[in-house]
Amino acid sequence: MAGSQVTPTRMELTRLKRKLVTATKGHRLLKDKRDELMRQFLDLVREDMELRKKVEKGIEDANRNFVLAKAGMSEETLRAALMAPKQEVYLNQDKKNVMSVDIPVFDYTTRTADKNDIYSYGFAFTSGDLDGAVKSLSDVLPDMLKLAEIEKSCQLMAAEIEKTRRRVNALEHVIIPETQEGIRYISMKLDENERSTQVRLMKVKDMMLEEAHKYSEKQNS
Repeated sequence: MAGSQVTPTRMELTRLKRKLVTATKGHRLLKDKRDELMRQFLDLVREDMELRKKVEKGIEDANRNFVLAKAGMSEETLRAALMAPKQEVYLNQDKKNVMSVDIPVFDYTTRTADKNDIYSYGFAFTSGDLDGAVKSLSDVLPDMLKLAEIEKSCQLMAAEIEKTRRRVNALEHVIIPETQEGIRYISMKLDENERSTQVRLMKVKDMMLEEAHKYSEKQNS
């Protein structure tokens, strides 16, 4: 295979040796990158599992309080209470680079800094269960944003890990072996050419010695 792709010259041999050094170094660096990505990915997965449990628990509490509030209030009163939200949330998105992967960073700000400024209704005609439901959703919002950030980061890092793994495998199983094979092929051909050249030189030397001997005998006779 190498014979049909490689020109057996010393220049090509030098080029392949340089390529092998570069490929070997790149293979080592990519393996280190893959291993570090895997470590950080697994840390994110563990954090994601814990945070998901917390978010699901918060949403479950909010849903339970809404069910209780709905049971203790009329449909019209509940709709009127929730018709015009009082607080506003503004989502801010940034990104940070982790091992050449741009992962998202989510943050948010509210219209007012008062954490209790979330109730858009008066307390005279509503139940405490509705207050608990609204408070539960307000409390779980930061964790929901963090969960979205982590899960998107996991998705991006998993794609980068797969891409890096393919590159490592290509270097390890294709590029480096083919380069090594090309180096062996050229070295073998150059050795053969050198031996052939030596044989020819020896034959030329023998012929010259033989001619010199014949010339000497002719002169003596």
